[in-house]
Amino acid sequence: YDQRSLEYRNDVLVYTSDPLEEDLEVTGPVFVKLFASTDGRDTDFTAKMVDVHPDGYAVNLCDGIIRGRYRTTQERQTLLEPGEVYEFTIDIWPTSNVFKKGHRIRVDISSSNFPRFERNPNTGNKFGQDAEMRVAHQQVFHDKTYASHIILPVIPKS
Repeated sequence: YDQRSLEYRNDVLVYTSDPLEEDLEVTGPVFVKLFASTDGRDTDFTAKMVDVHPDGYAVNLCDGIIRGRYRTTQERQTLLEPGEVYEFTIDIWPTSNVFKKGHRIRVDISSSNFPRFERNPNTGNKFGQDAEMRVAHQQVFHDKTYASHIILPVIPKS
């Protein structure tokens, strides 16, 4: 799907490379290491990797989500401390794509990808027992101390 209309939203962060000077093959698992904080006790972070064609067409290749309370393990919930910076590892799943010369690599970060993934009420309360919903205010870091980044399995040219 063309992602451009979603990327214009003010709740989606968009990071785009310069046009590639040569073809680049990415094959295997893709992860985003995201350093972020929130004002709530639980929230979600989503990531997408997008192939941007020279004409602007932006096709989603792979995506994923991490729920804050499960950031360290799926077996045990640990709620977030509002304002604290955490490292979130978002598995955006394997892909195999050759980004052609002139294309750009894009990463979209958001706190929701509904209806693809269920909504998070951002309260920290038990799911299914909570009618309350709250807006979560997020901060994403990408500096020397908190270097958010994407991990790409680049296949070297032979």
